[in-house]
Amino acid sequence: MTSPRARDIGIRIGPGDPGPLGAITDVPGVRVGHRTIVRGDDGDDGAVRTGVTAIFPSQEDPWAGWVYAGTHILNGYGEMIGVNQLDEWGVLMSPIVLTSSLLIGSVYEATVRWIAARDREAGEEIMPVVTECDDSWLSDALSFPVGGQDVAAALDGAVGGSVVEGNVGAGTGMACFDFKGGIGTASRIVPSTDPYTVGVLVLTNFGDRERLQIDGVQVGREISDLLPTHHQDGSCVVVIATDAPLLPHQLRRLAARGGMGLAAVGSYASNGSGEQMLAFSTANRLTHGGAPTTVHAIADGPAEEGWLLSRLFEATVDATQEAVVNAMFAAETMVGRHGRTLHAIPVDRVVDAMRRAGRPTA
Repeated sequence: MTSPRARDIGIRIGPGDPGPLGAITDVPGVRVGHRTIVRGDDGDDGAVRTGVTAIFPSQEDPWAGWVYAGTHILNGYGEMIGVNQLDEWGVLMSPIVLTSSLLIGSVYEATVRWIAARDREAGEEIMPVVTECDDSWLSDALSFPVGGQDVAAALDGAVGGSVVEGNVGAGTGMACFDFKGGIGTASRIVPSTDPYTVGVLVLTNFGDRERLQIDGVQVGREISDLLPTHHQDGSCVVVIATDAPLLPHQLRRLAARGGMGLAAVGSYASNGSGEQMLAFSTANRLTHGGAPTTVHAIADGPAEEGWLLSRLFEATVDATQEAVVNAMFAAETMVGRHGRTLHAIPVDRVVDAMRRAGRPTA
């Protein structure tokens, strides 16, 4: 049975409309691939519940044509390999790879090997972007269960179209507001003379139950049971894609709005969490090799240009919220090592809470 997404049950966050898929892949050229790793029986001390997710900014090899990018770190108890280069140059030249915290080094090496197998020069020059959240409460991370073939499977399997959500890829062992979390995605269309798309993909692993709110409704207070035996502060990775022509400083501003989307669902970026946001634009494909490159971009300013930037910011905040909700709705109850359990959010009780608050539902 397919789990409902937020819009399937009538939840409408913000005034904007989604793209046709309601996913980051609504931005033309963006591709997503997953490798899900589940080993060991429920409760086994060595049970593994982990994986890898890869996001490509284009149909082509990203090192063949760079795109502008920007980052924002809301709380830094987490890691993003490649963030210094992203901040210094403002360009993304590799896939974005998501995985488990303690596996980030081996996944980085495997990504370099994967690039080098396709283009040795790129393998020598490119620093891939690899980031993480901690799934070690459910998964035996110290068994180092992700191999090079797993990373390659996520990278080779990246495609456009619908994105699988929930207990998949890097989201396999993640939590969200003390429910089962994982991968979620959403999108918004920004109307203008040439409409633009903003797509968001989140790796959710954060949140205190009592703070969970959906479209302003305090759902977490309504569902106070189904709690795990232990609460972790957790983290979240937010990847934002757009086809709007933005420059690196504008994409840094867009990335910061991902943090506002997390706040709107109840995050306060706790001391022990790592909220890492990365935004990129597919509008300009940058050649390299020393020749000057002509780019186009939305101008900064308080008039019409400023209005359009504001709509892009709004779209990011709203799509981030919806992506978090979609991640929880898609996730299924999972038992990991030592019998530890993260329960799926009961969607029917969410619907009841929304109705009691006067929100329309399907």
